[in-house]
Amino acid sequence: MKKILLLLLFIISASGYSQKAIYENNAFESLSKHHKKIAILPFTAKLELKDQEGISEDKMKKLQEHEGYEVQNALETYFLKKRRRKDYIVDFQDIKNTNALLTKNGINSDNIDIYTTQELCNILGVDAVINGNLTLNALISKGVSTSYDLISFITGKSDYGRIAIKISDGNTGKLLWKYEKAITRKSGKNTFAIIEDMMKKITRKFPYDKEKIKVKEKNKQ
Repeated sequence: MKKILLLLLFIISASGYSQKAIYENNAFESLSKHHKKIAILPFTAKLELKDQEGISEDKMKKLQEHEGYEVQNALETYFLKKRRRKDYIVDFQDIKNTNALLTKNGINSDNIDIYTTQELCNILGVDAVINGNLTLNALISKGVSTSYDLISFITGKSDYGRIAIKISDGNTGKLLWKYEKAITRKSGKNTFAIIEDMMKKITRKFPYDKEKIKVKEKNKQ
C-alpha cells in the first residue's frame, strides 16, 4: 500500500512538472534594460469543442476571438493589481488603447501574424509585447467545472487545454520569455481565475518582477 501511495505521489509530481514550462532568454537583462512600457495583445485561441459540428465557421471565429480577448483582459487585470503594489519595473499599455491602435491600423486576428514584433511595437509605441496562444476544448470564459477525480487528473483527461504566454522584444523581435501550462480543472473556474492562478504560481519567475531582479543582482555580488 505504501509503495502504491509513493508511486501515485511521484506520478502527480511528474504530471505537474510536465504541465508547465518556463523559458527565459539568456540575454533578457541586456535586451530588456530599456523597457518601460509593454503592450498585451489579444491571444490567438483555437477551439476544439466536443459539440462544435453545429457551429458555423463565422460563429466559431467569433468564439475564438472572444476567448483570446478574455485572456488579454485577464492578464491586464492581474498585472494592474501587481503594478499598483509597485511589484514591476515596467508599465502596461491600456488594452483599450492597444486594441484601438490595432484596429486603426487595420490589424486583426486574420492578419496580425504577418506583422513582425518590431512593426507591432512601433505601431503601438511600446518596448515589448506580451502575446500567446491557447488551445481549448471548452469555453473557459463562460465558466468551467473544477471538480475532478484523481485518475482523470493524472492522465490529463480532465484538462481543458493549454496556454502559452510570450514576451518579445520590440527592438530585436527576439523571444525573451515564455510560460507554457496545461489548463486543468484545478486551474480555476473561468478565464480570470485561471490566469490569476497560473501567474501567482510563477510570481518570482516573471522577468519584470522587482524581487526577481533583486535576487539576480544579489547573486552577482
